Amino acid sequence: MGIYLDNGATSYPKPSQVAKAVFDFMVDIGVSSGRGGYKKAMVADKIVYDTRKLISKLFNQNDPKKVIFTLNVTEAINMALYGILEENDHVITSSLEHNVVWRCLKTMERDKGITISNASCDKDGTTKAEDVEALINKNTKLIIFTHASNVLGSIQPIAQIGEIAKRHNVLFLVDTAQTAGAFDIDMQRDNIDIIAFTGHKSLMGPMGTGGLAIRESVDFNPIKQGGTGGDSAYPYQVDYYPNKLEVGTLNISGIAGLKSALEYIDNEGIKTIHNKEKELRAYAYELLKKIEKVKLYGPDESKDSAMVISFNIEGMRCEDIAYKLDKNYDIMIRAGLHCAPLAHELIGTIKTGTARIGIGYFNTKEDIDKLYEALVEISNEA
Repeated sequence: MGIYLDNGATSYPKPSQVAKAVFDFMVDIGVSSGRGGYKKAMVADKIVYDTRKLISKLFNQNDPKKVIFTLNVTEAINMALYGILEENDHVITSSLEHNVVWRCLKTMERDKGITISNASCDKDGTTKAEDVEALINKNTKLIIFTHASNVLGSIQPIAQIGEIAKRHNVLFLVDTAQTAGAFDIDMQRDNIDIIAFTGHKSLMGPMGTGGLAIRESVDFNPIKQGGTGGDSAYPYQVDYYPNKLEVGTLNISGIAGLKSALEYIDNEGIKTIHNKEKELRAYAYELLKKIEKVKLYGPDESKDSAMVISFNIEGMRCEDIAYKLDKNYDIMIRAGLHCAPLAHELIGTIKTGTARIGIGYFNTKEDIDKLYEALVEISNEA
């Protein structure tokens, strides 16, 4: 099947039981949740609720009813930002945000008059918590931070930022797209009010799954209205969770697969997954830095990082690197701006982009060795 090194975009392969869970649901159950009282509908209800409980356990969130399912982390972040922010509110964010955050904030700046402050970071993309605190003012309503950059892999100090947010009574939202499933994330310990997650990356679930985990005391307005399966005569969106934020038919086949993936992660252990991926990233970084024409970006092998490495080869376009790896070596990586122009402005690659590898739990050192050998040959041609 070739060597897949684009796990920062989507994890592949999935645990075999994930596909089986989706298949079994489609064949054996196949009905909506919350739309009937017959036996199959009750089974679908239980799958959804059990998955809420697994997400709640994963993030140490204490109310499964406030685990909200969406199609992806993009929809989840839109739901949170548009549900929380009002005219003239102030938001603090990192200098590395993905367009899922940045485009939302810039649109709300234009249309709602919110103001945005970007916390500075070092050349490797790490922010100091005290620099975030210095940006707080009297109308700061929200701090939203990526847990890890999808370009550089740099880990942000979310526990320290969470403590600052709590002390100043400011909501704290963390985008865990690159870390959920591979890092220990604890909403209570880290003082996180809202987590946005996606199912198809390190959570090893299907595409079309994601959501929000919301602290019990946090409430905000829905941005969608529609059917929930209950209180159908009431003309407005209901006020109780999860129905307040969830409308329409859920992707229950995807949620069934996500449930199986979460059970797999729980059985393997976050620490085991993290340590294996961390070792592989360090191994890859060590090899890549031996190649004379390769320029690496982000934290080196000695620092904890999300499992991505961005690089360029002197004299080559990043798209050509990816093309040659795929065509000649059957190695799949990502090339371009990775939907994160802020990070590329930081490292000076906004006009060129970078090649990026994304290491997953099912990669091996042999995969990395073959990547290294291929890049040596490609760089010699440059």
